[in-house]
Amino acid sequence: MKILLIEDEAKIAEFVIQGLRLAGHEVTHAQDGELGLASIIAAQHDVAILDLMLPKLDGFEVLQQAKAAASQMPIIILSAKVDLPDRLKGFDLGADDYLPKPFFVEELLARIKLLAKRTVPDEVQEISVGPLTLDVVTRHAKWFEMTALLSQREFSLLAYLARSPGHIYSRQQILKHVWDINFDPETNLVDVCVRRIKLKLDRGNSNRPSPIESVRGVGYRLRLEF
Repeated sequence: MKILLIEDEAKIAEFVIQGLRLAGHEVTHAQDGELGLASIIAAQHDVAILDLMLPKLDGFEVLQQAKAAASQMPIIILSAKVDLPDRLKGFDLGADDYLPKPFFVEELLARIKLLAKRTVPDEVQEISVGPLTLDVVTRHAKWFEMTALLSQREFSLLAYLARSPGHIYSRQQILKHVWDINFDPETNLVDVCVRRIKLKLDRGNSNRPSPIESVRGVGYRLRLEF
């Protein structure tokens, strides 16, 4: 894979680059946020690893501008900012994964491998359920007349619900499938992600029901009645 590393700390960058290259990946290094953003928008890499505390442009701003430019490149945040509000903000801005420092390069490699599996489209390139259409290749979702670009996590969650319309999936099940983590009673990652999806697909469809139904105390399901 072609990997973009956006990291200003030389020792950490050297450590990561060495580990990625030993695993057979091709790595490009950007030392500040402005260079990193330009490289993301150029779309010449398969995945980006993004630090948050960067010179010239911090990681949150890089992420926000990258998504505003409709970049579809998967982005993994690698940061010493480990508090829950920072992690939630990263996911809210469209990050596909969040790995706190200090870290093991083996775990970073495992997350890259998992993300790559989710990014490569299956033979099925389109999922349709009633007025909802999901484009597996471009990660665009169409709900009635509204079309929106979803992040990797948002698309994965919506596609997961679309596997069995009407079936209620618990937050534990969604966390395991979309984030590959076990249930954490203190996290609201699922609720935040669902809220982002609703905001994107409900825009301009105020007279339409949301494609995702919340089942109080249980979880979420894809709407059957439109």
